Amino acid sequence: MATASNIQLSLAHCGEYHVPDITTESAVMGSEVLQENHEMHHIFFNQSGFHNHIAHHIPTVFALGASPAAIRKHYQNNKSYQRPSKTSHRDVVRDLHDPAVFLKHLGQEAYYSDYLAFYQDQIDLHGCEEAVNNCLLRDDECANAILVRMYAGFLHPIIHLGFGIEFNQPAIVAEALAQAAVHEGWIGPFLLETEKAAAGTQVSRSLVEILDQIRTDPKLRMAAHWDDDNKVRDGILARAPNEMVKFAAQWKVGLDELEAKTAEMTNAAVYFTGGAQHPPKQTKFDFYYMHCVNSSIFFSSFLKQPWITAVNKVRLLQFKGWLDLAMYTSRRAPDPLLDEIVHYQPKHPEGSWDEIFKRVVEHEDDGHASKLVRALKHGQQICKPHNVDPRFRVKDNMWLNLAHMAIDSVEDTGDPWVRSAGFDEAWEKYEDRPRAQL
Repeated sequence: MATASNIQLSLAHCGEYHVPDITTESAVMGSEVLQENHEMHHIFFNQSGFHNHIAHHIPTVFALGASPAAIRKHYQNNKSYQRPSKTSHRDVVRDLHDPAVFLKHLGQEAYYSDYLAFYQDQIDLHGCEEAVNNCLLRDDECANAILVRMYAGFLHPIIHLGFGIEFNQPAIVAEALAQAAVHEGWIGPFLLETEKAAAGTQVSRSLVEILDQIRTDPKLRMAAHWDDDNKVRDGILARAPNEMVKFAAQWKVGLDELEAKTAEMTNAAVYFTGGAQHPPKQTKFDFYYMHCVNSSIFFSSFLKQPWITAVNKVRLLQFKGWLDLAMYTSRRAPDPLLDEIVHYQPKHPEGSWDEIFKRVVEHEDDGHASKLVRALKHGQQICKPHNVDPRFRVKDNMWLNLAHMAIDSVEDTGDPWVRSAGFDEAWEKYEDRPRAQL
């Protein structure tokens, strides 16, 4: 049984998108390695706060049909560089019940194990659903401090939460809450100020309309500089915060349009991510934009949870859309080139989705590629009913082409992900395509 300290994958919870015929043997192996990761490894694999992706990678390849041997191989490849976990301090865990202490220790990596134990206790005491509602969605000072941090670290905490909820794993939910707690909170003012601004404006536009507008605003588009350490924090939110809030607040979600707006968010993220190419350079996906796509699948999972109120589903989704807009802008808002998707020439043009799944399940990385392919397939499914809607610019065969682009690009030469695709400097190290592909 899956608990706050025990991970147990099951065939009853194989993911928002999964292939048929997943085996019990793969569930057993996935549970074994995830449990070892939970007990033995820290949430960050270095002191710079780089994220341990094992709890993302293993459920993803499990959902895509990985064999027990493939699951074990991926785990072995990625456990080698992880940091060991640390023991929690029961006196600190006890003191975290005091809101002043709880807030004081936020953003400090040294307290990760203490926050983890705190959240495990909350799940053991109240159950996972009530613990998430109390600790994340209650809309008080402590819960809001965690909620905004869910969108920090290029969305890693909410990705982690998504896996915990999607695969019904309370231990991974506890990890996600603790991970959020030790992230910095600088994204919070942007999200909360945008929330206030959205409530006070009658203007309402689609995400792709706002993307188009951002590209016409020189101050906002040029706010991030190549040498900024963090292009959202030090670029967009330092040099054009008011402009970013003004544009983001124009995207709003009504209580009666959650499904359509979730599909819209997914389509827009795929549009600016897949279209951020730089011909004649090799086809590559932007590392930061890719996280906007990879996280999109979980918002469909959130919608299906009856214990999350509609008001909180709206809040979760709006924060995601606003963060995506800031992320897009922070990489110099490149023109999304749909022709690059429509006319893409795959390395294996006869390849089906199933064949792409097989390739990405065997691909050796930390899980980013398999997450991207699974999110693309899910996106195709939820966006299909909206093919004639002009807010949905990715449609029809573009989805399969995008999956080909994803697996071909990570198998190609050079770094698998371009970093900050709107800057010419990001593409300097990549090769030009063969002339036949131009």
